[in-house]
Amino acid sequence: MLRNKTPVIAELNERSREVFRQLVEAYVQTGEPVGSRTLSRRLNVSLSPATIRNVMADLEDAGLLYAPHVSAGRLPTQIGMRLFVNGLLEVGGLAADERATLDSQCRSAGKSVEQALGEAIGALSGLSRCAGMVVSPKTRRSLKQIEFIGLGHGRALVVLVTEDGLVENRLLDLPVGVGPSALIEATNYLNDRLRGRDLDQVMVEIMAELDDQRTQLDELTKRVVATGLATWAGGGDDSALIVRGTSHLLEDVAAVEDLEHIRTLFDALETNRQFLKLVELAEGAEGVQIFIGSENELFGLTGCSMVVAPYRDTRERIVGAIGVIGPTRLNFARIIPMVDYTAKMIGRFIGPT
Repeated sequence: MLRNKTPVIAELNERSREVFRQLVEAYVQTGEPVGSRTLSRRLNVSLSPATIRNVMADLEDAGLLYAPHVSAGRLPTQIGMRLFVNGLLEVGGLAADERATLDSQCRSAGKSVEQALGEAIGALSGLSRCAGMVVSPKTRRSLKQIEFIGLGHGRALVVLVTEDGLVENRLLDLPVGVGPSALIEATNYLNDRLRGRDLDQVMVEIMAELDDQRTQLDELTKRVVATGLATWAGGGDDSALIVRGTSHLLEDVAAVEDLEHIRTLFDALETNRQFLKLVELAEGAEGVQIFIGSENELFGLTGCSMVVAPYRDTRERIVGAIGVIGPTRLNFARIIPMVDYTAKMIGRFIGPT
């Protein structure tokens, strides 16, 4: 047994691995410290309570367990939970009734995207007994018109109108020397290329034209076009965060200070853009991602964990993410396939955005 460093599963002998596995699984089930007598009843091999206590002491020295109180049982540390998830977790499958519930709620026929997502995440929250959240897809709307409107003092308003009537505005700091004629010319140039297409599709093409000097625009007008596109691409975030079932986070609260920590998390769910960024980390991954406790600063005080997965549209583009938040002792074996299945079902029915 290694001491004073974090071991990997291969560095634990078979007896230590089994004691550790059974302790974590017992903790997940009850949320209570686990003692040697409980473990002796759970183990398939015959070990005395004294032997089990010695193994637990070694695991504690390795940083995988801790004692919350004197003479109490042991709980897994955050490092221990991570080691369990990475090396010992056996992921189960969905029960037939769980699959049927998620199937019915993920179908989007006759529903808006927001309604379909809200119902799907509500079902996931109910089945998992956790808070559920989903980042809705980034919309890709065809454009009807773009216009630069001079405001004086080196600033302009960029107005973008989509073909379905959505109007969005952004403020733009203009290059020195730009006059009304450059704004009109930039407007005409972009409208010729943007109309009926989405901004993501055409932006690379326009920037290539500017870089390759394939336009008749003067330098100031080119700078207006480039600055306007950069402002629009960098300033927009049209995805939205939908959260359901936050009351489930209160079910394991036992102390006043824990309640305050959960309230802090509630505020973060509603107002903290860092949480949205955390969910969007899943967009860089192929499958389910797991965040445990203080591995992320948002959960550091609350003792919460998150399981999150990206979902794709019918063109295989990642367009959003879905997941759950719950206590550190999440039943990962059950939650992981649930989140993964819901993400795939949403992607199947949501269609291209």
